[in-house]
Amino acid sequence: MAEINNNETSTENKEEEVKKENITATKPAEEKFDWDSFEQEIDSDDLENIKEFDSLIQDSFSNLSNQNIIEGVVVDITDKDVIVDISSKSEGVIPLNEFRYNPDLKIGDTVEVFIKEQEDKNGRLVLSHKKAKVIRSWNKINECYDTGEVISGLIKCRTRGGMIVEIFGVESFLPGSQIDIKPIRDYEQYINKTMDFKVIKINPEYRNVVISHKALIEADIEEQKKEIVKGLEKGQVLEGIVKNITPYGVFVDLGGIDGLIHITDLSWNRISHPSEVVELEERIKVVILNFEDDKTKIQLGLKQLKKHPWDNIGDDIQEGKVVKGKVTVISDYGAFVEIQESIEGLIHVSEMSWSTHLRSAQDFVKAGDEVEAIVLNIDKEQQKLSLGMKQLIPDPWTDITTKYPVNSKHKGIVRNFAPFGVFIELEAGIDGLVYISDLSWTQKIKHPSEFLNIGDTIEVVVLELDLENRKLSLGHKQTTENPWKKYKEKFAEGTVHEGTVIEVLDRGSNVSLNENIVAFVPKRHMEKSDGSKLKKGEKAEFKILESNIDFKRVVVSHTNVFKEEELSNIKKTTKPASKDATFGDIESLAKLRDDKSKK
Repeated sequence: MAEINNNETSTENKEEEVKKENITATKPAEEKFDWDSFEQEIDSDDLENIKEFDSLIQDSFSNLSNQNIIEGVVVDITDKDVIVDISSKSEGVIPLNEFRYNPDLKIGDTVEVFIKEQEDKNGRLVLSHKKAKVIRSWNKINECYDTGEVISGLIKCRTRGGMIVEIFGVESFLPGSQIDIKPIRDYEQYINKTMDFKVIKINPEYRNVVISHKALIEADIEEQKKEIVKGLEKGQVLEGIVKNITPYGVFVDLGGIDGLIHITDLSWNRISHPSEVVELEERIKVVILNFEDDKTKIQLGLKQLKKHPWDNIGDDIQEGKVVKGKVTVISDYGAFVEIQESIEGLIHVSEMSWSTHLRSAQDFVKAGDEVEAIVLNIDKEQQKLSLGMKQLIPDPWTDITTKYPVNSKHKGIVRNFAPFGVFIELEAGIDGLVYISDLSWTQKIKHPSEFLNIGDTIEVVVLELDLENRKLSLGHKQTTENPWKKYKEKFAEGTVHEGTVIEVLDRGSNVSLNENIVAFVPKRHMEKSDGSKLKKGEKAEFKILESNIDFKRVVVSHTNVFKEEELSNIKKTTKPASKDATFGDIESLAKLRDDKSKK
């Protein structure tokens, strides 16, 4: 019965072990070592030893402790076994391959052993040196993990995501991100190298030990930072190494603590990117400008170590003097010109030409151009310099009365529209305004765009000059004779003319009588002889009802034309009294007239 129970217990234990192995096999892959990659880099003879080594570790956590480990003395060494005396009733046997890491083993050496079996089938005491070593190693690793003690390890080989490191005989994982604070490009340089590490994670269930060298570096850096920050002061000049370059500035390593040089503090010159001034890994001197958040953020400056360029402005840069420079930046409102190192002046677009039309600075200059300009204003306090280009050429308004006297005719280019008129450029810097009423003698124009296009060349007459305000009044219709003078008799009231309906409105229609005269037909005068209304594009005869030369107003009627014809026809068909009428007839008519009068 006892044998049956023992068999059942043994079967249950085996099933439990199988379950544990299945559970272990289904655990997430990211929590296990990449042992396959590791095994590819070692001899095939070691594979069995590694499997046995893993098995020993797995078994050791279930029921083993320091109490199972004792010391023994080597009494004999055979081809396969090492005989160890542990002061027991019999000597213990340990496979020789467990001491392959100790080739100098000899009789009389004291070694630590673990009692695996009190007696095997041959009646021998079975011991393990490797299992004792593993247990001791794990105990040390756990102790270092709890206390944070620094341990040394040998980097054996590379594996996916990092390196395999041996510590106390246990192979642990060193992630690539935990080797150094800087990204690692060459992993091979670390193989067979002994380094200090800190245990940052232990997972006994999956035989996983994670270590870090970076944690030690960061701890040292934090200590260095504290010491460095204590001695930092504003205005202090330090030496550092360019660590990172970004579009907005440069990060500098000051020996364990970083500071930022903003792009505006890199150079007195105008720059578009920090890489124009510094390079990665370059050693530079900087000055501390300010601190933030208890000195955790340090603002640095590079240009402040050089004398301000405005302190070096000489007598050659004075108001009214001509200077030369290079165009550095262009915007719509003007261009910046560097006339000395780190000294720029602004040429506003209005100072580029005598023209009064506001255009982009790109119409006059481009980046990189060498230009001449005159100094208009210097503000040393605000460090601003105003320059001008148009002042280097004569002002066209100087002899305006000679070139453009009143009543003189000229040709100009249409530059801009306004609701009240159109601006005409006669030459660069000389513009005039043609009011909408001075565009045409006959047309009724609501907006200049109905009559002209931007860029058109037209003929104009100078009507008025305002020298004080630099204004010029022009006229276009004055270039031709007023047609209303010759049309006064031709389009007199009562005359009939042929015209074409060009526009139909709610109150009537507009009719073109010729190329200059547009008349208005009231709605009630649009009726034709058949009772229908005139339509757009239709030609017909019209009678002048009203002709006002002063107000350019002509009113016509189509209906009156055919009605007067009908009335004329009625008069023609009515016969007058015959000369041969009798006296009786005349007397009868007289009587009829008298009766009608009485009524």
